[in-house]
Amino acid sequence: MKDEYVKETALVELTEVEREEELLLNIIKTKKDLQSARKNFEYVDSDDLVDYYIYQIKANQSKLDYLIKLAKARGIIADIINEVEFKLQNRAC
Repeated sequence: MKDEYVKETALVELTEVEREEELLLNIIKTKKDLQSARKNFEYVDSDDLVDYYIYQIKANQSKLDYLIKLAKARGIIADIINEVEFKLQNRAC
């Protein structure tokens, strides 16, 4: 008998606002990851880690470029990113 995939739970569709918020959160996280990779690259003391941090920088930069292009295509304004960043900082306090 052939095994069949049974979907047990329904997937919840995100609203447009939730999608935009998720996109903005991904942009902010990727920017922080990129800054961290650059900082680590500056202070690396092992030749073995140089390639690793270069890879991280290139990967995060490519991801950030893609996310920003996606945000522009959706008409999301950069000021909203700063506003979300501000809200996230206030949540952490």
